Amino acid sequence: MAKNEQVLQLEPSTELRFRGPFTDVISADLKLTNPSDKRVCFKVKTTAPKRYCVRPNSGVLEPKAHITVAVMLQPFEYDATEKSNKHKFMVQTLFAPDGPINQEQLWKEVLPENLMDSKLKCVFEMPESQSSGGDNEVKKVMEDYKKLQSELSQLKTENNQLREEGVRLRKVAVSETVHSTPISTTPTKSAQATGLVLPPMVYLIAALILGLLIGKLVL
Repeated sequence: MAKNEQVLQLEPSTELRFRGPFTDVISADLKLTNPSDKRVCFKVKTTAPKRYCVRPNSGVLEPKAHITVAVMLQPFEYDATEKSNKHKFMVQTLFAPDGPINQEQLWKEVLPENLMDSKLKCVFEMPESQSSGGDNEVKKVMEDYKKLQSELSQLKTENNQLREEGVRLRKVAVSETVHSTPISTTPTKSAQATGLVLPPMVYLIAALILGLLIGKLVL
């Protein structure tokens, strides 16, 4: 089945351009014009609803009338490698019936063959003075981040090695201390306290004196 030709005129007709920096809301205008003699209902949809705010996103255009739709891109961290054209907008339209219109019910009950649509892609642009500089700054930050990660990993490895070496050295030191301590064979102070160690001459003199005393007692 052939696709119905879009009745509305869109400006721009194929793409919406958003110029950075994207630290604040960036707005792009989409002008819709109804050149026909009939009323036209329209609805603006996007593949990334969380990234854009559209006002108004639906409505009715009277014959020969026009309306400007504000498409507001929400702030985000710009990535030069992101494919901005994966975001797309679609303007759906249909001829409005005569009389009062319940748009919600109308869009639910519309037949596919009565729909008309146009698609637009999104393009992100950075000012030339900031684009190259911003890209270089991002690359530098990423390189510094990777370098810090590598150094941190190396420090962790060295720290683990030092800890293991310290444990090994302590075990060796304890083992050597146990095996190198001599067993003393000389009397200790506690042993000397329990009995006096005297030269043999002292014992001889004591025996002679004891013998003389015994002899006097006998006489």
